[in-house]
Amino acid sequence: MKRNIVKIDEEKCTGCGLCVDACHEGALQMVNGKAKLVSDSYCDGLGACLPDCPAGAITMEEREADAFDEEAVKKHMESQKACAPKTLACGCPGTHAMAIERKEEAVPAPSEAGQAVRSVSQLRQWPCQIKLVPVNAPYFDDAHLLVAADCTAYAYADIHKDYMRNKITIIGCPKLDDIDYTEKLTGILKSHDLKSVTVLRMEVPCCSGIVHSVKKALINSGKMIPWRIVTVTTAGEIAEE
Repeated sequence: MKRNIVKIDEEKCTGCGLCVDACHEGALQMVNGKAKLVSDSYCDGLGACLPDCPAGAITMEEREADAFDEEAVKKHMESQKACAPKTLACGCPGTHAMAIERKEEAVPAPSEAGQAVRSVSQLRQWPCQIKLVPVNAPYFDDAHLLVAADCTAYAYADIHKDYMRNKITIIGCPKLDDIDYTEKLTGILKSHDLKSVTVLRMEVPCCSGIVHSVKKALINSGKMIPWRIVTVTTAGEIAEE
């Protein structure tokens, strides 16, 4: 049968996840950082998700599609509720948004005997890729945010202890991702009251893209938030803070 149904422009989709929350039938899910229509039969064609998309990536189109199946939707929504309680949406396990509770522990000091001391992870949420984090994830509320170029974790050995501790960490590479993070970061800043923003970048020129995105997002959000830039050299030293 021909009827109106959701159409998603993947190139425009920023992966904010707002449309997933707006769809009461569970027809939309986040898959690999993009919104996807999981089944024609779950979409009622009313377009409740359209006004929630800040990127204008969602439209309605008339095409051949399975009829809306209310019973199938009920079963689907019941299965959604069975997801882990801290996730925001079912779908690809790698995109489940969840907070990670960390006990406040003293940072271990090097052993006097010279033995290696096991490092403790300070990552406090999942996912951590900028492309995948949902704009409306609750772990951003009242958080200190670290926006890190992904190479910094390999170049700077003490990133967990010195920079990730007590922060929400999101990472990306503007060169490899080939996208502008400004819109996603603006959405995060507008949707939450962040306490501070730290940008951890490499000294290489391509990392200026991540700094530029944060600056534009801060301006676009209209919020006065303390922020700073920390530069890591390719030799793993802090060049500027």
